[in-house]
Amino acid sequence: MTTAHHLRLIEALRTAEFPAERIRSGSRTSGPGYHRMSLHADVDHWDEDEARRLEHRAQRLAEHDALLTLLTGRWGEPQMISLWSAQERMAMGEEEIPEAWAETVVGCDFLQLWRIEDRWAALGLYLEEDGPGCELCVVVTEVDPP
Repeated sequence: MTTAHHLRLIEALRTAEFPAERIRSGSRTSGPGYHRMSLHADVDHWDEDEARRLEHRAQRLAEHDALLTLLTGRWGEPQMISLWSAQERMAMGEEEIPEAWAETVVGCDFLQLWRIEDRWAALGLYLEEDGPGCELCVVVTEVDPP
């Protein structure tokens, strides 16, 4: 997918109604007060050589940076938030993370976050430390971040 296509998807998510119940369709999960979409995920590259896996990671990083630049131009400077403390609280069972954020907290260490009218929009990039996994995702929600 192109960056222009990603921007159209993000804008569609930002303005879409939230469903009354959790639903999943392809790479999109929506529920009361949120939408989450994987814009691009690379998870099945264990059989590739190291050079090819690094190429996939570099592509996801470039996509993330391009989207970040364009979204910053539209919505202003994002707030970068770390999800480390939410990950720790969740792992220790101290806090239940709202469904709008739970899947993202597990996958991403940080997010770029914007407040647009009455919704939050977040761009995240998950790079598996010792494996081939990469995911570029977006969250749109009315629920405050953890």
